[in-house]
Amino acid sequence: MDNFQIETAQNITITQNVAGVGERILAYFIDGLIMLSYVIMISFVMGSLEMTQGEEWVFMLVIGLPLFLYFLVWESLWNGQTPGKAALKLRVVKIDGSRPAFSNYIVRWLLRFIDITITSGSVAVVTILFNGKGQRLGDLAAGTTVISEKAQVNLNQTVLTDVPEDYQPMYPQVTVLSDKDVQDIKNLYQDSIRNRNYKIIRSLSDKVSEILNVSPEQRPADFLKTVIKDYNYFTQR
Repeated sequence: MDNFQIETAQNITITQNVAGVGERILAYFIDGLIMLSYVIMISFVMGSLEMTQGEEWVFMLVIGLPLFLYFLVWESLWNGQTPGKAALKLRVVKIDGSRPAFSNYIVRWLLRFIDITITSGSVAVVTILFNGKGQRLGDLAAGTTVISEKAQVNLNQTVLTDVPEDYQPMYPQVTVLSDKDVQDIKNLYQDSIRNRNYKIIRSLSDKVSEILNVSPEQRPADFLKTVIKDYNYFTQR
């Protein structure tokens, strides 16, 4: 799974996990099955009704309109998700990670005709693969992307952190901390980054610097990352 980083106005770096092409295709397949089921159900119900030849437009409207508006309605009303995206834990967001406006959803929905409908998705796949930020043409025009919200099973769930061989620690005082202390710092830091709670990050940085009796020149988020790495550097040797 690819990812890219953005930096907020508060100088906090946030990593976005880009949804893979395979995940997006599977989500689209799930949505397609839902739409197909709807067509079959409505066809069965309306087929049992006695309709005159002049009333056939009602049948076409009842079937066609929901299919036509399916992605726009679901994504705009369900915070960037369709049932297919929700099943795969995917979500449409703006490129800065914030929630898109209705106008953003409209732009990416209108370009779906080029991206997916008339090209069978080939334009979308090629654009996503070469873009690097999970954007098809509609996303590029709307300033959006599709991210994955699946929990990543990796070192983030433990006190451990990858430390390069040539890493140079900055704060030897970190050895006064325990594994639990560092794990608590790491969990709170990651939760705050995920929820964009920059006040917590600053407060946590102040508290840790007070415990270590240091005056960091780094930004709060960078200081906390350094403390976690320094702890791993000293405790893994």
